[in-house]
Amino acid sequence: MIAHLSGTLLSRQATSVILDVGGVGYEVTIPLSTFYELEELGSKVQLRIYTHVREDALQLYGFKTARERELFMRLISVSGIGPKLGITLLSGMSADEMIASIRNNNLARLTLIPGVGRKTAERLVIELRDKIATLALPEPEDLTGSQAGKGAAPSEDFVRSDALSALVNLGYQRSAAEKAITAALDEGGEISVETILRRALRRLAK
Repeated sequence: MIAHLSGTLLSRQATSVILDVGGVGYEVTIPLSTFYELEELGSKVQLRIYTHVREDALQLYGFKTARERELFMRLISVSGIGPKLGITLLSGMSADEMIASIRNNNLARLTLIPGVGRKTAERLVIELRDKIATLALPEPEDLTGSQAGKGAAPSEDFVRSDALSALVNLGYQRSAAEKAITAALDEGGEISVETILRRALRRLAK
């Protein structure tokens, strides 16, 4: 099983990347929490990997930190939660907020994430509340902050399109995602896919 990849970042989207490792391009699905921390194209990137094997496919899921990968594995151990929903969960809120919501039985916050109904939220709390205590504190590597470089500012149309695609892929309704993105852009200030996604998700979580 592939557990770690280190290579050159060839492609960078909100929900997936392609890493060139020794001349082989690996497509890896990522949560938004990892996307926010990614370096620029052409940079060397290391990802912790979870390999999901099915009869008809082998899928790779990547994370910037071991803590993030461990939380993902705990999430998909819950009945009814597969890798796709696990990625959506880690995209809908930060690891710290996810852990706090589960430990504090915050069903209302959990059910705001697409694909998470009340029964699923209850299973998350019941099955994981005691199991995620060891993940409550960030590892030292998680405290370093983003190392992503800053390139040329993207156009507003590009940011809008990329952010909308990411939210729709994560299960948010297109109309709601469009409204949240428009409101996020109207706030002004920095315009980047990362910034607009953060703002839009905050609005969708209300």
